[in-house]
Amino acid sequence: MSYEKKKEYLLFSAWAAAVVAMAGSLYFSEVLGYEPCVLCWYQRILMYPLVIVLGIAAVKKDGAQWLYVLPISLIGFGISLYHYLIQKTSFFAESSPACGRVPCTGEYINAFGFITIPFLALIGFTIISVCMVILAMQKKEEETI
Repeated sequence: MSYEKKKEYLLFSAWAAAVVAMAGSLYFSEVLGYEPCVLCWYQRILMYPLVIVLGIAAVKKDGAQWLYVLPISLIGFGISLYHYLIQKTSFFAESSPACGRVPCTGEYINAFGFITIPFLALIGFTIISVCMVILAMQKKEEETI
């Protein structure tokens, strides 16, 4: 498969992950009425712009956007991981500060005993980050040839 095709698939996959994450968060808050906690808001602040940036990058087939998307995605990954650990481990839950009106330890959903809203965000940021790392490696490989 050519570099151009790989680039298109990676950009589209990252954009699709961001769209699904945004749609999911809006569904949980606007349809189901779940009020986001402070950490959920931070994750949204990082995810929503990725929909626009990755959408434009996918349309323009601009693989250089990995440089801008990856740091945002990795920060979101870190916040999501921390939020998930607050929910699922007593060590982090006990040492975490008060989160505001809605506690960050609250679990609106808990499918199969491990799938929570921060876990879903973590998956989204992971998919985006992996796509951007692969895109960066492909670009570097293409430049050396």
